[in-house]
Amino acid sequence: MKTKVKPKASINIVTLGCSKNLVDSEVLYTQLKGNGLEVTHEAKKDTASIVVVNTCGFIDTAKQESIDTILRYVDAKEAGKIDKLYVTGCLSHRYKDDLEKEIPLVDAFFGTNELPRLLKALKADYKHELVGERFLTTPAHFAYLKIAEGCDRPCSFCAIPIMRGKHVSRNMDELVLEANSLAKKGTKELILIAQDLTFYGLDLKGGQTGGRKLKELLERLSDVNGIEWIRLQYAYPAGFPLEILDTMAERENICRYLDMPLQSGSDAMLKHMRRGITREKTEALIQTIREKVPGIALRTTLISGYPGETEADFEETYSFVERMRFDRLGIFNYSHEENTHAYLVEDNVPEDVKQERSDEIMALQQTISEELNQAKVGQTVKVLVDRKESGYFVGRTEFDSPEVDNEVLIPAEQYARLGDFVHVKINKAEEFDLYGDIVNI
Repeated sequence: MKTKVKPKASINIVTLGCSKNLVDSEVLYTQLKGNGLEVTHEAKKDTASIVVVNTCGFIDTAKQESIDTILRYVDAKEAGKIDKLYVTGCLSHRYKDDLEKEIPLVDAFFGTNELPRLLKALKADYKHELVGERFLTTPAHFAYLKIAEGCDRPCSFCAIPIMRGKHVSRNMDELVLEANSLAKKGTKELILIAQDLTFYGLDLKGGQTGGRKLKELLERLSDVNGIEWIRLQYAYPAGFPLEILDTMAERENICRYLDMPLQSGSDAMLKHMRRGITREKTEALIQTIREKVPGIALRTTLISGYPGETEADFEETYSFVERMRFDRLGIFNYSHEENTHAYLVEDNVPEDVKQERSDEIMALQQTISEELNQAKVGQTVKVLVDRKESGYFVGRTEFDSPEVDNEVLIPAEQYARLGDFVHVKINKAEEFDLYGDIVNI
């Protein structure tokens, strides 16, 4: 009589939330693969026997998406389509006790710093020799490089320190090793991410400055052979390390791009948000950045409807955006988060007012973006080709980060390869997109 062989377990990782979560999923994937396990990331068909949901718990909409995704796989488990369901990430870290009570069919919940425990549950060992190795869920030509975990900033509205802990910089040699490994596999663009890039190195010993070491890290990454673009995301304005601006201006492979969330243009709101900076100092910083790095693209995000935000506060922010003319801008409606400093005060701006203010800011930004884009018509720009869809090759300039910023559309009948750089002469501009043709230089 033949013994029935049980199929080898397969694992599907589902990622929700930001690019920092995506990197965590990539590290998990790499560890599981290193243990010889069968792994997929966001498989189109539910054929895996085990599902790991990497959740986001940042704001209400993200939390709801995470809950809905967990419940979807709970239904799949009840229907016998999957055997095991594990949940990790920010939502799981923050609400673990509540989730265990409310959704008992999940086999286990894990926090953001419990990778070894999660691996053990998946019958895998943490392999130190895989540090610096990464399976990419993004196209091979660009990769997110998480240089630190957690945050020490006291922002009143933010729950990230609750979910991610205090700021911890990654070892610089380890980051350079990872960058070299990625470059050898075809990565051309590194997108540096952390909750706050500017704090990098404050908790490390040695270095050029004896404190913040972002400048030193940028210089070392810039020297990695094969890396043609280095992009900075999530830089905090208070205490901004001005020394990095000289490095950005000097090094051709450091993009003239900076993502600096400012949250508000109202002094009263900035004070209540505990941002440690005034509007006047913010405007002076923006002027310095633009002077030291001519042509730089500045991206920011704002919050609409923070508790106590008056019409005058909103008008102050609107005027601020009007004057600063940011290249890229996003705005989020305020979300009242438990255990944050702002949770102690009443969430007293109605949801419809939050949305109206968001819409007004975005309408203004749309006008600014179109004007800035129209000025690019006739220019020739360097473009990294990301994908092909709807009759176009779609790419980005050094002034644009994946998924959140503008794109350049090139007719698909022209010759381009995904992951290659091409020079494009812009012949048409819209609010958030540019159109052009490939030219030889």
